[in-house]
Amino acid sequence: MRDLLIMQERLDSLFGHASPGWMPSVDLYETDASYVIAAELPGMAREDFAIELERNTLTLKGKRPESTVSPQRYQQLECGQGPFSRSFKFADDIDTSAINAEFTDGVLTITVPKIAKPAARRIDVT
Repeated sequence: MRDLLIMQERLDSLFGHASPGWMPSVDLYETDASYVIAAELPGMAREDFAIELERNTLTLKGKRPESTVSPQRYQQLECGQGPFSRSFKFADDIDTSAINAEFTDGVLTITVPKIAKPAARRIDVT
């Protein structure tokens, strides 16, 4: 189903019927200690995107420069162009002061540490 939606977005973009923007591919996984987001942003520079945090929601937004080729000249159009925004809401409380972001070879990796929950303990009754 996801592939069909992506194909529809690409066709709409090619023929000028799409709303502005696109969605970069993102992997999100959880470990015991953190959430990790890996976003594919090929051809973009660090100044082309921003990461914002509000409560337990992290938002990645930016803009990929649009091509100078007119749509009538494309034989195939698969790379997104223009503005984008992706938001991720975390179920667990996160340590906002320890979030780390690295951008290497067109892949942005954001590590969002969880706040450690206190361990259960037994209370002795005297």
